[in-house]
Amino acid sequence: MRFISPKTDFAFKKIFGSSESKEVLISFLDALIYQGESRINNLEIIDPYNAGYTTELKDTYLDVKAILNDGSTVIIEMQVLNVPAFDKRVIYNLAKTYSTQLKYGEGYSKLKPVIALTITDFTMFEQTDRYLTRF
Repeated sequence: MRFISPKTDFAFKKIFGSSESKEVLISFLDALIYQGESRINNLEIIDPYNAGYTTELKDTYLDVKAILNDGSTVIIEMQVLNVPAFDKRVIYNLAKTYSTQLKYGEGYSKLKPVIALTITDFTMFEQTDRYLTRF
């Protein structure tokens, strides 16, 4: 029997980004972010389309986007091809997700952490062999 590769967009989103796979996503995030410790009790999978608030801002599309029970946002991308400026795209998506949390008049103390989980089928950072890099 042949299976579809979990690295394809369709399969990855079905495995980690659908409401039926919420428990799978929680286990996956606990394993990667919290080294297997069960810290995520619940999460809400939300629309991964990140529209620009003005017509001048670039629209972005993520594979999976979720809000954790502590209010943190996790954005997940699976990338097979090493395309030019992919690292800049990751930073842009992270910064955009972080910067669009506040509404007019809200204080900076309301900002919550944003975690960018980027899974690649290539070596993204040649200078380290660690699978988890925190910046």
